Amino acid sequence: MRKPKERPVTNPDQNVLSAQDCLVALMIAVSASDENIRTAELVKIQAAVNHLPVFAGYDIDRMNIMSQMVFDLFEQEDGLDALFGLIRDDLPERLFETAYALACDVAAADGKLAESELRLLEEIRYELNLDRLHAAAIERGARARHLT
Repeated sequence: MRKPKERPVTNPDQNVLSAQDCLVALMIAVSASDENIRTAELVKIQAAVNHLPVFAGYDIDRMNIMSQMVFDLFEQEDGLDALFGLIRDDLPERLFETAYALACDVAAADGKLAESELRLLEEIRYELNLDRLHAAAIERGARARHLT
C-alpha cells in the first residue's frame, strides 16, 4: 500500500512552531480528541488566546493554521506522536505546566470529560514529564473553575 504524501506541519516561514502555536495546537487537540468540538471548548480557546499574557502579540490568524495541522495529524496513523514531537521540540520547558493547565481548561469547558479527553490529558502529562502532584493540582484548579 502506498504511503500518503505527508504535508508540512510546521510554520513554513520559520520551520518551527512558536511556543504559542504549541499551546494552541494542544488546546485544539484536546477539543478534537473526542471527535466533537464543542462551542464551549472553542470559546475557552479563544478566550485564552485573547486574554492570557503568554499569547501577547500572537497572530490570531495562526489559529486556523494550527487547527488544520492538528486535524491533518489526527488523520495519520502516528499523528499524535508527531504532534508531541513538535511540542517537545518547540515548546520551552518553562511552559509545560501552562500547556497542561490550558489543556485541562479546554477539556473541562463543556462540563463533561470524555474518555478520549482523559486519555489525551494522561498522554500530555507523560509526554511533558509533569510531576503527578503538580498535574493533580492543575486538574483540581480546572475542575474548580468549571463547576456549575
